[in-house]
Amino acid sequence: MNAMSAPKSSSRNRLEGFVLTALFQGFPTFAAAALMLKLVGSHEIVGQRYGAAIFVVLAAVFYALLTPWLARKFPKRFGYGFEPLFFDASLSFIEKIARWRTQPLTSLQLVTNVMLLSLLAVGVAGVG
Repeated sequence: MNAMSAPKSSSRNRLEGFVLTALFQGFPTFAAAALMLKLVGSHEIVGQRYGAAIFVVLAAVFYALLTPWLARKFPKRFGYGFEPLFFDASLSFIEKIARWRTQPLTSLQLVTNVMLLSLLAVGVAGVG
């Protein structure tokens, strides 16, 4: 049985794209940056209460908002940080994630993020 889904509004599709970009591309990047700041002893951001969390959330949101626009204007410079699947209106939220995960470059990106965050976490735990 083929079920017809209701067409998705463009604002909802953009919101899904921004959320997925922030979660899967921006958040790991800025979490690693916050851990590096902690590791080198820079207390301007990570020394304040909730400073690191606020930094990571705000940076990931700004990254998600700016990257699609910059990637369309300058595809050679910003194309790596932009995933067009996240903004495909024909896919559901879950399908966007599933198709993104099956790409070979995504696997490399996820493994790299896990290894980097693991090494930084060990370093931060060992220092402080």
